[in-house]
Amino acid sequence: MFKKILIANRGEIACRVMKTAAKLGIKTVAVYSDADREALHVRMADEAIHIGPAPAAESYLVIEKIVAACKATGAEAVHPGYGFLSEREAFPIALAAAGIVFIGPNPKAIAAMGDKIESKKAAARAKVSTVPGHLGVIADAKEAVRIAAEIGYPVMIKASAGGGGKGMRVAHDAKECAEGLGLARSEAKSSFGDDRVFIEKFIVNPRHIEIQVLGDKHGNVIHLGERECSIQRRNQKVVEEAPSPLLDEATRAAMGAQAVELAKAVGYDSAGTVEFVAGQDRSFYFLEMNTRLQVEHPVTELVTGIDLVEQMIRVAAGERLPLKQSDVRLTGWAVETRVYAEDPYRNFLPSIGRLVTYRPPPETIQGGVTVRNDTGVTEGGEISMFYDPMIAKLVTHAPTRLAAIEAQADALDAFRIDGIGHNIPFLAALMQHPRWREGRLSTGFIAEEYPNGFGARGPNAAELKVLASVAAQIDHLGNARRREISQQITGAAVRFARQRVVEVAGTRVSVEVSGVLGGATTVMLGEPSQNGKDREALQVVSAWWPGEPIWRGTVDGRPVIVLVRPILNGVELAWRGLAVKAFVYTRREAELAALMPAKVAADTSKVLLCPMPGLVKAIHVMAGAEVKAGDPLAVVEAMKMENILKAERDGVVKSVNAKPGDSLAVDAVILEFA
Repeated sequence: MFKKILIANRGEIACRVMKTAAKLGIKTVAVYSDADREALHVRMADEAIHIGPAPAAESYLVIEKIVAACKATGAEAVHPGYGFLSEREAFPIALAAAGIVFIGPNPKAIAAMGDKIESKKAAARAKVSTVPGHLGVIADAKEAVRIAAEIGYPVMIKASAGGGGKGMRVAHDAKECAEGLGLARSEAKSSFGDDRVFIEKFIVNPRHIEIQVLGDKHGNVIHLGERECSIQRRNQKVVEEAPSPLLDEATRAAMGAQAVELAKAVGYDSAGTVEFVAGQDRSFYFLEMNTRLQVEHPVTELVTGIDLVEQMIRVAAGERLPLKQSDVRLTGWAVETRVYAEDPYRNFLPSIGRLVTYRPPPETIQGGVTVRNDTGVTEGGEISMFYDPMIAKLVTHAPTRLAAIEAQADALDAFRIDGIGHNIPFLAALMQHPRWREGRLSTGFIAEEYPNGFGARGPNAAELKVLASVAAQIDHLGNARRREISQQITGAAVRFARQRVVEVAGTRVSVEVSGVLGGATTVMLGEPSQNGKDREALQVVSAWWPGEPIWRGTVDGRPVIVLVRPILNGVELAWRGLAVKAFVYTRREAELAALMPAKVAADTSKVLLCPMPGLVKAIHVMAGAEVKAGDPLAVVEAMKMENILKAERDGVVKSVNAKPGDSLAVDAVILEFA
């Protein structure tokens, strides 16, 4: 076994590998760029080596710098994580030349499977069913349009060396095809150093299902079941689960057998993933093979009990797989959500900045439920514009799918992040979506269910009762505490009105609150004798104390977890994807509050604002230019993704306030219109 390994990566995956290495008694070496000097993976490692400037092309993607770091520290092996150099054939070759072991598949397997075009050819030779498409490299936009027309729209334009949703575009017509080709090439070049792309048929209403394979250097290959990764946005996975709610035992066995045969055909000898696109009828087609550890590997680990990173290290050290296919058992259900630094209320655009607050839920194993959080950040750290926007992977495991979803929902409710935009409100709302809970999934789920993007919504009647009760209990606790303050001025005791008005997201509810400090609170909803009916009484029990960021308790016996943020004259409550402001008034205060003028948002109809912090890649118009709705105006790059900003309506450009190469803050003015 190795005594010291280097992790050629950053963020949560570097930290994840280090945890297993520590368990095995292996020393670790981290590498870091200028942007990552204070990163968590640097602090976790036994040693750390600086490898260059912030851009990945000048640091994490430079093979010579990784090899030099290995030599300087005496690292015997390298784990590449995912992304960066993990699927670059030249990397293990360079390591081998320096006498260093690559903790991953052999170079020939990477060449055969890591390249999407070559992998499809190899799959065809192995008689694995494949998606119709053109496996040759596309020369230019004209050829792309011709090929797409032959295949039939819609088509998927994909980077040959890609992964992680980068360098991928769906085109529904010739214009989108020509435009998508350029974008896919540009993203592929910046992310992988390889701008080759190919085109294949885009299967309508498909599901994305993948099989985890594991091989050793003695010819043994097994599969560890499947993962469903159909909840995607812009071809980037957002939620994953294992097993899939679609598959039955027969389909699982058939997909697994194809994945194993394909891996054996190329002499695969590490952890890898064979991805399939599946129809709702359980038909399936080979999509690609990722010759590395997948981002979503934790769900497989939780349902199988197998540490994939440990197996990768042991296999690289020459050990045989410790189990046969018949030994693999899938137990329970696991769900993973990817917590990203992106603002769901601004069409999921990247958000960068400092993590003023970072308080994930505690990792626990309790009552048959596991909560796991794989992360590479800490409170006070910064989210950089140079890398992937992932903050953490939150994973839950339980005996059933619905139990795992409920555990995930509770964990998301207890996850507090301040300082940047993040997608937790969206993930929390998704956990309550009926279609998701029923398992009726497809890769178009988000686009279909949120066609106008994800927006803030008000609580329904049941949710309003819960939030109003929590707000009332918080207010009542504050009042009760004030009654207990010592050394108060003598005289008649201060009396607090039991009749209150709770305003939640603009909706007012009359309540009567009672209860003693340290005990249960009774919240009576509604006016006395309203409509001749008795009011509804809810028992609210919680050990919450002012200043705590998370309210945990029960409302009428139902467990509830709510994030609490103090705001002027009230609190902001976040629960189940809702983020609402709550105020508790006396009746007179409510009357006065109703007279306060509403704040009117500024008019931004005549400016083009930068939707996220990023780098201006191109400006397509100049002052005086006439534009039509849908015309491209500018391209802004952030976190390895290029975003085209288009005109929302016809108009004339009055002035251009930015130029290519400028780094802009969110809401910076790019253009002004007459």
